[in-house]
Amino acid sequence: MATNSEILLKRKQRVVHDVIWNAAIDLFAEKGFDEITVDDIVAAAGVSQRTFFRYFASKNDLMGRNMLTYGEALKEAIKASPKSASAFEVLRGAVLDIANRVASYPRTRDVIAVAFKYPAAREAQLSRMGQVEQIVAQAFAVRMKKSRDNEVAARLLAGTTLTIIDVTMRLWFAGGVQDVAVVAEQVMKRFSNLFAGADL
Repeated sequence: MATNSEILLKRKQRVVHDVIWNAAIDLFAEKGFDEITVDDIVAAAGVSQRTFFRYFASKNDLMGRNMLTYGEALKEAIKASPKSASAFEVLRGAVLDIANRVASYPRTRDVIAVAFKYPAAREAQLSRMGQVEQIVAQAFAVRMKKSRDNEVAARLLAGTTLTIIDVTMRLWFAGGVQDVAVVAEQVMKRFSNLFAGADL
């Protein structure tokens, strides 16, 4: 069990991490991902370069690292699903939970806009997607009996979950819709229809 000092240290680290992250996203949104340097970020965040590099290897790492947090949140959403839930119910619950969480974050639209506009920013995010998919696949695998077939199923579910969330967030961003749950339900309905013999 963590001691009080360990808990306080983790909270402090989270605060510093978030200060750097928020300052960077604000700068990327205002001035552009390619134009901003680590020096610009540390100046805006009010931290030293040494502190920055304690948390991030580079500005690209900063853009990509948050994807791992996203993966861990998905893992927890899958884990929290009722044991009686079907695979699709688990997927649906995780998609709705994460889409709502992501959409409620104040800088989400800025992050998506930066990733759309700057290929290097999008590549930084995609560089972590293999790890994210592995985290999500393992979360699905935990719910299944161990077998080669279920390992394949877990990977398919992970890839499908991530794709549905990606499509949902893109449509939510592009359409200016406030309720991301509505968009997520539409995407999942369309996905289901594809496998129910509906026309493409």
